[in-house]
Amino acid sequence: MELLHFKKDIPFMSYGKLTTAISLLTFLLSVFFLFSKGLHFSVEFTGGTVMEVQYTQPVELNSVRSKLDGLKLGEATVQSLGTSRDVLIRLPNLKDRTSAQLSNQVLAALQADNTQVELRKVEFVGPQVGEELVTSGLTALVLVCAGIMLYLAIRFEWRFAVAAILANMHDVVIILGCFALFQWEFSLTVLAAVLAVLGYSVNESVVVFDRIRENFRKSGMRGKTTAQVIDNAITATMSRTIITHGSTEAMVLAMLVFGGPALHGFATALTIGIVFGIYSSVLVASPIALALGVKREHMIKPVKPKEEAVV
Repeated sequence: MELLHFKKDIPFMSYGKLTTAISLLTFLLSVFFLFSKGLHFSVEFTGGTVMEVQYTQPVELNSVRSKLDGLKLGEATVQSLGTSRDVLIRLPNLKDRTSAQLSNQVLAALQADNTQVELRKVEFVGPQVGEELVTSGLTALVLVCAGIMLYLAIRFEWRFAVAAILANMHDVVIILGCFALFQWEFSLTVLAAVLAVLGYSVNESVVVFDRIRENFRKSGMRGKTTAQVIDNAITATMSRTIITHGSTEAMVLAMLVFGGPALHGFATALTIGIVFGIYSSVLVASPIALALGVKREHMIKPVKPKEEAVV
């Protein structure tokens, strides 16, 4: 399906230096915010108190959050636990109160106005668990990046692999930079969104790179420069990009607006990742591949002349 038809190729590569400079600037700013402000980790990473409560009647999560906000215990996480009567509450560590004191204070607030609620479980999550989660998350990130590079190097060429991984890491660092700048809570769901963005971005890069390889093999493109071949490939995939990413972004924005606090961090990370994923796949990965010197010879193996049999 072709939503838009472009009669002429858009000269994306002529703006390659500008788009790469913009990407480098945003990347450096993100790194600066990561080091100067740092990420605001959630209870899963920093440790805290985890409570499971059960109501006799279905309860609205927003009412539970409002009661917890009144206690001023920090940023608490409230989510449904299977049913509308079971609620999971995560509370940050407080120096002046123990886990038992926190749970008693929260339970008393939830039982106000004669609300029937029962405390089912209380656990203290130590900081060492958070350190293990950080280590596991970084390990998963490194393995994903290594897998992407290996896949692209085998399927295409090492220049494309390097270009794609630089563009994808550009997306990841910008997401982390935004969370550091605005001090949004970085939770396990946000980490899952970051890993999802990696796979999502590389998919767009593969589509563009595959079209570039096809163009190098077309006889009608033999008189074109490498930049013109890349421009034609990106222009040819623009309709597909608009349809695919437009529909995906619409779904993610719906989660962001209507999903509530439980999905807010996840949807925010995906929203930023999809927008910058489109930008990086088109205006970062391809210029980097061009700068690395990708040529037709790298895509087409030279045909060796057959040796004539000696009579």
